[in-house]
Amino acid sequence: MATSVFLGLSGGVDSAVAALLLKQRGYDITAVFMKNWEEDDAEDYCAAAEDLAIAEEVANILDIPLLTVNFATEYWDRVFEHFLQEYRAGRTPNPDVLCNREIKFRAFLDYALDHGADKIATGHYADVHQCHGSAYLGKAADKDKDQTYFLYAIGQHALAHSLFPLAGLQKSAVRELARNNKLPNYNRKDSTGICFIGERRFRDFLAQYIPAQPGDIQQLDGSIIGQHQGLMYYTIGQRQGLGIGGPGEPWFVVSKDLDNNILIVVEGKNHPALFQSSLIADELHWIANKPPVLPLSCTARIRHRQPEQNCRLSEIDNESIRVTFEQPQRAIATGQSVVFYEGDLCLGGGVISSSQ
Repeated sequence: MATSVFLGLSGGVDSAVAALLLKQRGYDITAVFMKNWEEDDAEDYCAAAEDLAIAEEVANILDIPLLTVNFATEYWDRVFEHFLQEYRAGRTPNPDVLCNREIKFRAFLDYALDHGADKIATGHYADVHQCHGSAYLGKAADKDKDQTYFLYAIGQHALAHSLFPLAGLQKSAVRELARNNKLPNYNRKDSTGICFIGERRFRDFLAQYIPAQPGDIQQLDGSIIGQHQGLMYYTIGQRQGLGIGGPGEPWFVVSKDLDNNILIVVEGKNHPALFQSSLIADELHWIANKPPVLPLSCTARIRHRQPEQNCRLSEIDNESIRVTFEQPQRAIATGQSVVFYEGDLCLGGGVISSSQ
């Protein structure tokens, strides 16, 4: 019997081509459309209905069954509540990391296995390798689209049951395959919004859940030069939306004083205060299910698509590590993830708790 695969079909071109490739390879495919956000479906920017319509058209063309499943409760409880908690604490969370771990590779995986699937598949740009009974997360061939940064928190059980059909393809080849096979989304633009919530005016969206508290914008010397709209709206290194003009260089966020509700800024993209040589990370997850022997020299990213940076990992305690970079890093934001690599393998990562 053919291997049974439940594939997450989102309406985007990547998952559509993933379904196409798996069918061509002889897998028994069932497409699953996940709906995970219901709070403001009446808003114009909620594209779930459009996504579902495209997913249905793709499934029709490929002649594969399409199921719909609602994980809105799981998304709220496991992802969105944490998202809000982090913003309330003045940090900048990365919901895509938690969304992948808790929804796409936990809730969806459980659903698929409960319904008789052998594997799940997604349109992520990543690779998975099996070696000596363990699963390893590898980079995709398209290094610009590689999504291992967002996948570092996936566990062994999920990786062992996952397929990434786009691992060896460039994005241009994916679109070409979609066009040649008359898939309706071959030229649809990639989503850049919050995972499962979509693209929207971020300040308006966040203000629905966290009351904004305006306050002072100060320089490092304490002089007040403006007013912010609420600390939750700003992240370290941000330039846009500060409302500070003048003849000099642009201003950038360098830190937040949460106790006093003050946003601290510096002038100039390369101001020394924006650069730090090390950070502390906790909430660690290692792909191989055990931490590497520390200290360890490897490479790391503190944001998606950042060129990998040489660094050294050293243990602080069982919960935290220090990451010391060969070159100082600009705009290290607490709440974001730092992800570690050795060659083409993703070792794991953690959440940035402080920088210094």
